[in-house]
Amino acid sequence: MRRLFLAAVASLCALAGAAYGQAFPTKQITVVVPFSAGGPTDTLARILAERMSRSLGQTVVVDNTTGAAGTVGVGRVARAAPDGYTIGIGHWSTHVVNPAVYALNYDILKDFEPLAYIATNPQIVVVRAGLPVNSLQELAALVKASPDKTTAGTAGVGAASHIGGIYFEQKTGGKLRFIPYRGGGPALQDLMAGQIDMMFDQAANSIPQIKAGKIKGLAITAKSRLAAMPDIPTVDEAGLPGLYIAVWHGLWAPKGTPKEVTAKLAAAIREALTDPQVRERFAALGQDIPPPEQQTPEALFAFHKAETELWWPLIKAAGIKIE
Repeated sequence: MRRLFLAAVASLCALAGAAYGQAFPTKQITVVVPFSAGGPTDTLARILAERMSRSLGQTVVVDNTTGAAGTVGVGRVARAAPDGYTIGIGHWSTHVVNPAVYALNYDILKDFEPLAYIATNPQIVVVRAGLPVNSLQELAALVKASPDKTTAGTAGVGAASHIGGIYFEQKTGGKLRFIPYRGGGPALQDLMAGQIDMMFDQAANSIPQIKAGKIKGLAITAKSRLAAMPDIPTVDEAGLPGLYIAVWHGLWAPKGTPKEVTAKLAAAIREALTDPQVRERFAALGQDIPPPEQQTPEALFAFHKAETELWWPLIKAAGIKIE
């Protein structure tokens, strides 16, 4: 009798777990974007949220929670209930750079459940339309000739745009005057308005403005040119070889989110990434979608860990200080 009772209890527990997994989601899901609306991370999140809503049968909304170079938004996800209804999108800056320069109240590798590695793209070195340079070498010469005069917008201290500028300084021997913003969107607005001179910006942000002639693109921080902007040379071609910085994006849930829930979320993300319209919109933004085997939660964790091991020593050696 005892064996039959235990078997019955086990069966009921299994059925309950399965039912829970099948029931999810029963309400709206929020994707926390740790940057302002209009920036590249926000744009990618909104494209995915729209497609995920169809797969999951519930509305997926985007909520912009800004501050401290993205740490406020990422911290919100870390503290959220581990039920799958609050997840977060982040990138190289929020999930690799920030932990190397900020004293955080969460562990970037231990306090999250990885969902999917969704996209990667290099930066574009962009300048205001009226700046009297037309190549990366001309920009380098200008910066070196006038130390601390050329203003470089960043999405915050330690953001990819900031790290890009620091590596530019190291490569050229010049000195930039960094102007921090609360995201890539506001910085780009000031660049277009001529309020700052240059940025290391994500392609998703800058491509439409380059095409419109509102800013100038001087170089891609990668080994190959972007299909979306084939006329812009690589940093190797433009005279600063090896200045490679790729900003990749991923999604995470709070630590402790049930496996069946993270599996549903991950599957919905991967399904979205197979949609031809999503792929077309990502490509138009200069985003490369990784192959399916790299989109899994396990692959994201392995890649994320490897990135921290690669970049943390270099970032700390750069002596970035929180302002």
